[in-house]
Amino acid sequence: MKRFHRTAGKLIAFAALLASVPTLADTRAEIDAGVNAALEQFYAQSAANRELVAKASAVLVFPRVTKGGAGVAASYGEGALVEHGRTMGYYKMTAGSIGATIGVGQRREVVLFMTDAARDTFVTSKGWTIGADTGVALVSKGAGGEYDSETLRKPILAFVFGEKGLIADASIEGTKVTKIRA
Repeated sequence: MKRFHRTAGKLIAFAALLASVPTLADTRAEIDAGVNAALEQFYAQSAANRELVAKASAVLVFPRVTKGGAGVAASYGEGALVEHGRTMGYYKMTAGSIGATIGVGQRREVVLFMTDAARDTFVTSKGWTIGADTGVALVSKGAGGEYDSETLRKPILAFVFGEKGLIADASIEGTKVTKIRA
């Protein structure tokens, strides 16, 4: 039990460190360029992806999310919320986990808000936690292929793709998304 408390304490300290990282580490132009590149890669994986984005009320894109750790791990990324081709705001994503994690890796994430209500809930939140929202459907890694009709009925669809690096991960993770104040 003592080991668990020490590990949990380390995770809390690491999460606090992540939260203190200066916001907007990348410039807006760098984030926008990354968002555009991530969307192009997303579209190239399946024709259905472009159709889903066209139907979405808004798209939250994190072109580079970095995760690393050994037992205690953390993730960080910056991205933008896009509505019909227009950037509506910049966001950061932070996450921490305790579990069998070892290594460092990067990935891209695209979150589609398929309804106005889902988008509005996200925009008006003071910190949105992906894992706490039961309306989010995590679509299989790789973001390609066909989607079943049950998945497409969810108000929020999340895609993880473009993984790079070496990371072995078997942990439970909660991801918090907050607006970057500029």
